[in-house]
Amino acid sequence: MSAKPPAATPAEAPLAAPVIEDSWSALRRHTAARIALGRSGASLPTREVLAFELAHAQARDAVLTALDVATLRGALEADGWAVGVAHSRAQDHAAYLARPDWGRRLHVDALAALAALDIKTTDLVIVVSDGLSSTAVQQNAVPLLRALRPLLPEGLTVAPVVIATRARVALADEVGEALGARIAVSLIGERPGLSSPDSLGAYLTYAPRVGRNDAERNCISNIRPQGLDYDAAARQLAALIGTALHARLSGVKLQFDPGRAIVG
Repeated sequence: MSAKPPAATPAEAPLAAPVIEDSWSALRRHTAARIALGRSGASLPTREVLAFELAHAQARDAVLTALDVATLRGALEADGWAVGVAHSRAQDHAAYLARPDWGRRLHVDALAALAALDIKTTDLVIVVSDGLSSTAVQQNAVPLLRALRPLLPEGLTVAPVVIATRARVALADEVGEALGARIAVSLIGERPGLSSPDSLGAYLTYAPRVGRNDAERNCISNIRPQGLDYDAAARQLAALIGTALHARLSGVKLQFDPGRAIVG
């Protein structure tokens, strides 16, 4: 049997490559984007590799974790909202991810549940959907609606908030059509990035119906504490609702500047 080679002495042990900081590192305090990461040898520093793996896991969890409908419904009802529940034609989450078209249409059972609400016409229906980040909806939908409610135009009729699961943005069009709504707003979890797994989007469609396209909607994006905060997002959304009602349209034809949006 051959003898084992002698252990390396401290002087012979390999040294860890020093971390070389990037010259732009001072800019990191201004953004959550992955810039100025530095390097260690020919690779990234260990801290940055671990941070990337954590962010990737958070993004996967946002997409794959089911929305806690009971908790969300309880929080909305505690704030005084009437609530309905619906789901798309996707029978499970795997089907939802594989077939976006199924997520855009209501299941026949959901249509029956909406019909049972016995609402013929309404000015506004808000559809809260899991989309591609249940994390965003679970954390941000209730605070946003809490900020929005006192800003809605006076006299506006509002249908029960509809919580929709395995839903895409366009599902709100069918909900709005079923309830005779003048405007449908979809609050939906946006596709998570590696620095924003909790981003909520708000999509508004005037005269919603099946077949509307994205050019006929307006979007307010990145609603979360580290992005567009609840008060600012609520002011923009309330102003957009009022503008769309006045102009009787939405989308690219609607002249709306969110930076100058004024409620009232």
